[in-house]
Amino acid sequence: MPPITSIHNERLKELRRLARKRGRDDSGRFVAEGEDLLAAADAAGWRALERFSAAGSGLGGAEVEPDVLAHVSQLGSGTRALAVYEQRWVPQPLGPLAVYLHGIADPGNVGTVLRSALAFGAASVVLGPGCADPYGPKAVRASMGAVFQVPVARATSVAELPGETIALDAHADAGGLTGPLAGPATLLIGAERSGLPPELVAECDRTVRIAIRSESLNAAMAATIALYEATRGADALDHRMNAA
Repeated sequence: MPPITSIHNERLKELRRLARKRGRDDSGRFVAEGEDLLAAADAAGWRALERFSAAGSGLGGAEVEPDVLAHVSQLGSGTRALAVYEQRWVPQPLGPLAVYLHGIADPGNVGTVLRSALAFGAASVVLGPGCADPYGPKAVRASMGAVFQVPVARATSVAELPGETIALDAHADAGGLTGPLAGPATLLIGAERSGLPPELVAECDRTVRIAIRSESLNAAMAATIALYEATRGADALDHRMNAA
């Protein structure tokens, strides 16, 4: 089949709409852009609904003339491959370790939390009210492929979250988080400026803080530190329990 040569091609119009979307998309589809992200999707067993690649690149899917594909791309340097996937949401948050995000409106932060969740072995990332779409273009890029490996869920109340619920509150008179955690838990992270709502914090089992010298931490950085602390020494604990 000859390559697509026009930016007015109907398939490319829809691809461009998905790639440039802002906010949630009712179609339930999303775009991943770049060879590394598509390789991550392949490794995780995600099958693309549609795949496009620069003509002559040998990357599979429908071939598109490079300058036409660049018109669709959201990367400053252009891309050689894009694909459309179906969003996946698990019906409920998964444990034993989950991360709950509340009011995290920056998609880059949401994607970075997904990446950190994968790095530290969290079973799911849970999106509460006011969060950016984890399947938006910026979040997908920031996840560096973790969006294809970490289950994502939605929740509207603390009661839906697995295990002990641990709220991070930078301004609370509370102790630090010391790992490894003794059992299943959910770490609750709020937006950098506003934090978690007081009524939500009151519903949690306990509150902890990250000791810092400045006013606040970027939400994704706070989540990463919390995940590190929550899982620190976990391998040694597992070894001791297995040897007992």
